Amino acid sequence: MIQRPGLPKLVATDLDGTIVRSDDTVSADTHEVLARVRAAGVPVVGATGRGPRLLDLTRENLPAAGHLVMAGGGRVLDVTNGVPVTLADHQLAGPAVARLLDTLEAAAGPLRVMVEALDHPYAPLWGDLDPNWPWPQRVVPKPRAEALAGPVIKAFVQADGGADPDALLALARRVVPPSAASLTQAGLGFVEICPPGVDKASGLAVVAEALGVDPADVLVFGDMPNDVPMFRWAGWGRVAVGNAHPRVLELADEVTGTNDQDGVAVWLDRLLSR
Repeated sequence: MIQRPGLPKLVATDLDGTIVRSDDTVSADTHEVLARVRAAGVPVVGATGRGPRLLDLTRENLPAAGHLVMAGGGRVLDVTNGVPVTLADHQLAGPAVARLLDTLEAAAGPLRVMVEALDHPYAPLWGDLDPNWPWPQRVVPKPRAEALAGPVIKAFVQADGGADPDALLALARRVVPPSAASLTQAGLGFVEICPPGVDKASGLAVVAEALGVDPADVLVFGDMPNDVPMFRWAGWGRVAVGNAHPRVLELADEVTGTNDQDGVAVWLDRLLSR
């Protein structure tokens, strides 16, 4: 389909906190506008920290997407034809994560650790059960050595007592080299440990190459620090929702309404109506 003039050549959006509202739903207006973006010839991509175990939920929340960047860039999927095709799959070696955690605990003190190692639908996390864990995904208690015995999609760490994740992230980036892991936080109260060199920008780059789209022609929406790499990477436009983290607001070209105000839908509707 020929693209309309004046539009980006690819639209990528975060999900939780960006198009997903506080009640864990995506509005009919957001679905309708994203379907119109796709109908205008512009591919829609979901870029999320959610692991592949939440693929079904992600596709339900973003049916307009032809590609998904999941696990913060660790798994990239083409879902255009219904059956997911893996374009990129990056994982961490469990023993390497264990060594990284030893280094981080030496600097930060005891950490609560949860590991995402399985990718079948709604698979549980493994590790230290947080009694205040507010999400429906299950956490199965496991000793750290057992949880890290094999490959890891992503790990989550939290300072004992739930200290500020931004402070823990800053500390972690001082003591953990980028060659060991990519570190971020996504608003869940945890620092996320991903494979080195992996983030939403690296995942979107895989999609852009597959579609023949230049980063200069990509529009992105987001709200949390794990969206920062794609905000730095995309060139057509970077739009933060009104509830975004200050770091994302600093990088945004524009700020739209909050996720609960369907800010992404409002902004895109205005774009399509120009």
